[in-house]
Amino acid sequence: MTRVQITPAKKRLWPWLAGAAVALTLIGCASAGEGEDTAAANAPAEAGTAAPAEQKTEKEEKEKTPGLNDPARDGKFEFTVTKVKCRVNKVGTNLLGQKAQGEFCLIDIKVKNIGKEAQLFTDSAQKAFDAKKVEYSPDSSAAIYANGESQLLLEEINPGNSAKGKLVFDVPEGTKLTSLELHDSIFSGGVTVNLK
Repeated sequence: MTRVQITPAKKRLWPWLAGAAVALTLIGCASAGEGEDTAAANAPAEAGTAAPAEQKTEKEEKEKTPGLNDPARDGKFEFTVTKVKCRVNKVGTNLLGQKAQGEFCLIDIKVKNIGKEAQLFTDSAQKAFDAKKVEYSPDSSAAIYANGESQLLLEEINPGNSAKGKLVFDVPEGTKLTSLELHDSIFSGGVTVNLK
């Protein structure tokens, strides 16, 4: 049988390793005790009540969302929604017009090009929502009658220029629109505007 010789240097290493293991165990126990105290101190409030920090964040989000007459930017466009009128049964004239399936909501909007190139505004890229987050698309044919000479349907706007017009949404009777999602193109992220 071959005997393995342990050099003196290796013999001296074992007491150090054993001491380090004991020290780590003691530190781990102390940290666990502190962790329990911290967890108890940081326990969430009772169910149904939001922590003050969460309430503040929600309030700040609401305050940050633009509303009527507030400029809201997406891409090359700055939008300003100035008026909302719902419960409209027909747009246009007696001779030329369109009746709503439900009722029309007319949204007066100003669109300014804040970019460095001409940009095409299209109403079909815009969306409206009610309180239940049901999404509505614009009625482009009704918008032709509602806008008359102030067409905003497919308007190319040069840098620095603005165009005004109405977005028209055909919604079920009694629907209350609460927000718009406005886009400078069908591919953009969009910006939300509060209608409440």
